[in-house]
Amino acid sequence: MTCDDVRLALSARLDGEDPRVPAPTLDAHTASCPGCRQWLAHAERVTRLTRLQSVDVPDLTAPVLAAVAADRAAGRRAAEAVAHGRRQVLRAALAVAAVAQLAVALPILLAGPGGALDPHTNREMASFDVALSVGFVLAAVRPERARAFVPVAFVLAVCLAVTSAWDIANSTTALVHEVGHLAAVVQAGLLWALGRVDGAPRRPLAPVVIPGRG
Repeated sequence: MTCDDVRLALSARLDGEDPRVPAPTLDAHTASCPGCRQWLAHAERVTRLTRLQSVDVPDLTAPVLAAVAADRAAGRRAAEAVAHGRRQVLRAALAVAAVAQLAVALPILLAGPGGALDPHTNREMASFDVALSVGFVLAAVRPERARAFVPVAFVLAVCLAVTSAWDIANSTTALVHEVGHLAAVVQAGLLWALGRVDGAPRRPLAPVVIPGRG
């Protein structure tokens, strides 16, 4: 067996492979051959240094944190887009309801048509409706103020519902005459929904600190 064969077998044994040569044969040759013994010592030293050498692992902290921040920002933008669309629909619905109420109240306020009530009472009620309509229009134009009108709208809706139910039960009025009061309930619901959408707290994103960037 030549030195090349022995060194090939020794290299395989250092790598954890089958040297295909009996260990006593390799050890005997190494003990009697200074060249192979020196080669084995050098090979063992190189193998040990290679195994102990630290592996340079790239630092992925900054890219991971940047990806997390981008994902959170994208989620917030999507939520804000949905809230904006809902807010616009509610504003339009509230504006339509207010304009409709104003269109009904203004002729009564200005002309005072005849009816079950005297003209003075008609004008007083129409003035109240006009004031409410203006408030609803303002809430539609400035939705951040919608929450301020919610208590007034709900008190009005509750009072109208209770008095209408009482009058219908006592046969003082007919159900068909009280259907118009449903507009107050609808307006109160629209104001409440708009106040919730526009008044939802916007939590700022927690800052993501990327190492090496301050």
